[in-house]
Amino acid sequence: MANKNNFFPLPDGFKNEEMEADVLIVGGGSAGLSCAFQIQKEFEKLKEKGDPSVEGKEAPMIIVLEKASEVGAHSFSGAVLNPIALKELLPNFKDLDCPLDTEVVEDAVYYLTQSGGAVKFPVTPPQFNNHGNYIVSISKLNRWLASQCEQKGINIFPGFAAVEALYEGDKIIGVRTGDKGRDQNGEPKANFEPGILIKAKVTIFAEGTRGSLFKSVSKKLSLREGKNPEVFEEGVKEIIQCAPGSIKPGQVIHTMGFPLSKSIGGTFMYTLPGDKVLLGLVAYLDTKDPLLDPHRELQKLKTHPFINNFIKGGSILAYGGKTLPAGGWFSMPKLYGQGWMVVGDSASMVDVQKLKGIHHSMKSGMLAGETALAAWLANDVSASKLSIYESKINASYVKHELYKVRNFHQTLSKGILKALPLLAIQEITGGKGLQDNMPVEEDAKTTEKVREIWGTEDLSQIKEFRLPSVDGKLYMDKLSSVYLTGTSHDEHSPNHLLLQNGDVCSSVCEPKYRSPCTHFCPAAVYEMIPSEKNSGQKELKINYTNCIHCKTCDIKCPFENIDWTPPEGGGGPKYLET
Repeated sequence: MANKNNFFPLPDGFKNEEMEADVLIVGGGSAGLSCAFQIQKEFEKLKEKGDPSVEGKEAPMIIVLEKASEVGAHSFSGAVLNPIALKELLPNFKDLDCPLDTEVVEDAVYYLTQSGGAVKFPVTPPQFNNHGNYIVSISKLNRWLASQCEQKGINIFPGFAAVEALYEGDKIIGVRTGDKGRDQNGEPKANFEPGILIKAKVTIFAEGTRGSLFKSVSKKLSLREGKNPEVFEEGVKEIIQCAPGSIKPGQVIHTMGFPLSKSIGGTFMYTLPGDKVLLGLVAYLDTKDPLLDPHRELQKLKTHPFINNFIKGGSILAYGGKTLPAGGWFSMPKLYGQGWMVVGDSASMVDVQKLKGIHHSMKSGMLAGETALAAWLANDVSASKLSIYESKINASYVKHELYKVRNFHQTLSKGILKALPLLAIQEITGGKGLQDNMPVEEDAKTTEKVREIWGTEDLSQIKEFRLPSVDGKLYMDKLSSVYLTGTSHDEHSPNHLLLQNGDVCSSVCEPKYRSPCTHFCPAAVYEMIPSEKNSGQKELKINYTNCIHCKTCDIKCPFENIDWTPPEGGGGPKYLET
């Protein structure tokens, strides 16, 4: 029988094998891979210089754990890349065939009206200036980073999800990976393999947004004490193949206004070589609207004349969804401790004003890598030694950029009209504004009743929910979109989406909020069906094999009733273009 963390006891006759590593990195995204590469790169530099600290030493044993079936399969982002960290990590990245789709050649910002108009900003705000940046596929970029790491002999283990941290007091000494080969009830199947205990001198958490393992570590070690709570945004995007000769690559267009009306957010459109358009929408999850549905809003966006002019006659090639941390500087947890550090999105290192985080992830990974190597060479992985990492962050452009926008999300959450004068003051005062460290409310606690937001509980009467007809080409329902993600989970493995109390869903959440999870989930994982136990009520059905690992359910459920945990190794989306 599983406990609330979906942990099952080992069957008789089995035990967890153990492995040793010098540095263990949990997560094979841009932060984790940059960390691994930097460690090896710095060690080789010291060797070449004949530095006495490495005399007689072999390179440190580095292990990178990646929960996806291959690196990049779970990687999802906009994405426009500021190449500053990439240039530091691999100065010859272009010669190494780094997969950059195109350099940005044009920026624009528009306000889209509900009636179909489009008003272009006469001057592109500085934060939307992307000249010198590149439009990229983060899944391709991370695959390429992994290949660079492997050429240096770094061990990358895809298909292994870290599910439990190993402790000695308050010191982290490694992780346990998840078991493989259990059935839906947690019983071992014929192919059962117990998880592995990987012991490491330094463990670096690089799980990305809402890292499930670091979430439990944060609670156990009180790493967010005195910090603002984490807050998030939810993003969805499609890649659309358009008519030959119709698209000029390298355009970055951001919009505000339509289609969102009850929630804060915006849209983005990037043009790619090969007549492709990358179209996406991002919405704040501290919305009061219980019916927020980014997938629905993305379908509506395509009907706007300004957007439709680019994509008419096109067909969708790829789709995906993900949350991104939005709290910024004041929501960052403690970054280090006894035997561990945390990097990238897991540490809320995203500039939500510019919608940029990849270079912060890479740079934080590189700085953690430098710190880990120095600690390993000194045979000292104490919190005091690893505190150098925080000092490095504070001296880098990670702090410089994040600190300038430290109150941005909190301000914009007030609504565009209220926020504009406050944002102007923040620009003048370097991010301080009228109140520094503005309070923020957890996303799960902001939801209000349907009637209070929409004026009715009859969803069929809400004109904003009327969508274009699904054609399977340019307009999709959620299940058709999920198909494009390549998502697969073993349907005979345990459900990784842990519902704490199903009665709350039936008796409180559905009548009060109309079940927000059935709306905000971008993959049709959740649906309310007639209850078999209570006539006239509905109960929640969880289609966990649809899950694309966005983790919105773990964040936005009004009752914090759902815990996202890693599925059996390898399960999830198989992103190729995103």
